[in-house]
Amino acid sequence: MLKFFSKNKKNKPSLKNTDDHHKASHFHTLKVSDIVRETEDCVSVGFAIPDDIRYDFEFIAGQNLTLRATINGEDVRRSYSLCSAPFEGVIRVAIKKVEDGVFSTWATETLKIGDDIQVMTPTGGFIANTKDENAHHYVGIAAGSGITPVISILKSVLFNEPKSSFTLFYGNKNVSSIIFKEELEDLRSTYLGRLEIHNILSREDQGMDYAYGRIDAEKVNYFAKNFIDVKDVHSFYICGPQEMTEISRDTLGGLGVDAGNIHFELFTAATPAKAKTEKKKASKDSVKSAVTVILDGDETHFDVATSGKNVLDAALDAGADVPFACKGAVCCTCRAKVMDGSAEMDMNYALTEEEVEEGYILTCQSHPTSEKLVVSYDE
Repeated sequence: MLKFFSKNKKNKPSLKNTDDHHKASHFHTLKVSDIVRETEDCVSVGFAIPDDIRYDFEFIAGQNLTLRATINGEDVRRSYSLCSAPFEGVIRVAIKKVEDGVFSTWATETLKIGDDIQVMTPTGGFIANTKDENAHHYVGIAAGSGITPVISILKSVLFNEPKSSFTLFYGNKNVSSIIFKEELEDLRSTYLGRLEIHNILSREDQGMDYAYGRIDAEKVNYFAKNFIDVKDVHSFYICGPQEMTEISRDTLGGLGVDAGNIHFELFTAATPAKAKTEKKKASKDSVKSAVTVILDGDETHFDVATSGKNVLDAALDAGADVPFACKGAVCCTCRAKVMDGSAEMDMNYALTEEEVEEGYILTCQSHPTSEKLVVSYDE
């Protein structure tokens, strides 16, 4: 079982009337209220929230939304991080077009103001717990569209913690590809002396060696030596491609930063772990497991071979409308808790070690390892 995702659960923030940042996930039909062209290949999309479901869309900075649409006759779902901050009173995500991306291409080229779209209530644990009395220094390391949850966290810190500061290291190809460039500059002016921004460009020389190229171990070491004192940083927030994210995490760990102070999120995993799945399929000891999934108090029962489909796909085949988005162990939308029996994950980029120890699994990656398995999406 892979455990690449790490976040600090101490002082975990809570939402009104709930004791966890994982709300029960449900889709609602929302209307697109506005679309802003952030860069040539990225748009931010705002949604109108009816008053009667406004509570359902309360969120913590850093969380994400799963969007659902029928594109060319296919049901397509994707998760996108909220780029707005809770205090702003709006719901907005950023969508960057990716090569051969069915949803991102549709969203950046076809989606228009006034369209209706299915939007799942906010989920995700890449979050910041802000308090008025805090006087901390935070650091963000982002690349490309990885800025999306980081800017939500950054804005929340600066607004909610008047005595705190934030340093951002942000990697892009060139100036024209910097998402939220004007907003970041406005924030730097608004919070003068409390927000420091360093743009790292891989295809545009700014005349400074540290600011040219991709964010790698050498650059992270340079940042730590010249711009920040890692011992004085309360929390690091890292988001972007897998290689950059893992290198930044490991480099900071090598500099003595406690793992509990390094929070990170992947948008996509570089390569799926096929070996373990193939081994399961080849196993001669496979047994049939009686599986029960619980969602909104309703139970769905089905059988699945322990070396066969994952719990999520088997549940969908059985007619259960269970939540999912990426199916790549990244977004955490399909999170559920094992109530009886056992299961094993092929990959895990989204759950903390504490959550795994408490019995939570990503159902898109989980296979039964017992003759009976009960999992609940309601926990």
